[in-house]
Amino acid sequence: MKPAKRANRQTKHAALFGVGLDNKDGHKRITTGEKFIIVGGSEETHERMTETLVKTFEELKQRGKPLEAVGTKELSEIINQSTPR
Repeated sequence: MKPAKRANRQTKHAALFGVGLDNKDGHKRITTGEKFIIVGGSEETHERMTETLVKTFEELKQRGKPLEAVGTKELSEIINQSTPR
């Protein structure tokens, strides 16, 4: 008898993780999204990281691409253009 074939489980998973290290007020900041989590940072840093990732996912949606389908170079370009100045 032949062994049963296994299903092809090549499903990709991706998420972004941001860490802020400049917190001096002792406040614990955590923001989560469907495919991201941001922890720590000062109020300003945390807000900036959150805004960057929200804009990044908006851009991915406009391009019709899930995070799993984007290469590191393209993702880096999107994040750089999404970062508030």
